[in-house]
Amino acid sequence: MSNPFLGEVKMFAGNFAPRNFSLCNGQILPIAQFTALFSLLGTNFGGNGSSNFGLPNFEGLSPMSQGTGPGLTQRDVGEFGGTENVTLLLTEIPSHNHSWQVGEEVTAGSGTNAPTTSTYVGEATPSKIYAPLSGSPQMVSLATNMIQAAGSGLPHSNQQPYLVVSFIIAMAGIFPQRN
Repeated sequence: MSNPFLGEVKMFAGNFAPRNFSLCNGQILPIAQFTALFSLLGTNFGGNGSSNFGLPNFEGLSPMSQGTGPGLTQRDVGEFGGTENVTLLLTEIPSHNHSWQVGEEVTAGSGTNAPTTSTYVGEATPSKIYAPLSGSPQMVSLATNMIQAAGSGLPHSNQQPYLVVSFIIAMAGIFPQRN
């Protein structure tokens, strides 16, 4: 790690920050002690800008480049977003349907279970629907067999698979020059 740029952020597989680096965990630093670093970071990552400033905090967050792309919104240095848990609303679930099978109520000993012309599916009167239950077709009431909204309304995890490493920032090094 020789000659890093001041403020350069790197991934590091250790659980500590090497000499002249600090962990990117959002700590607040005095401007007077780190003037050159403050001139690069400003208050993009916290602090009041008059006596202190903050380092980036990557704890539980994934890095993202500044800028934009096709169909994306502008992202600025220091901006953060996203959420670890999401609750889907019915309006957010893709339209879909459920298939089901029908049969006819079978009288013991009739020798047939094929629907006939007198078999109704979803008839309002006598309010019956035919569906297989417990392995054999039986008549069940329409009200208890309709597909209703499902779910508990609780959030689910929204995290992509991850591998944890430390992010470190150079506290000393070469002051970067603009192109």
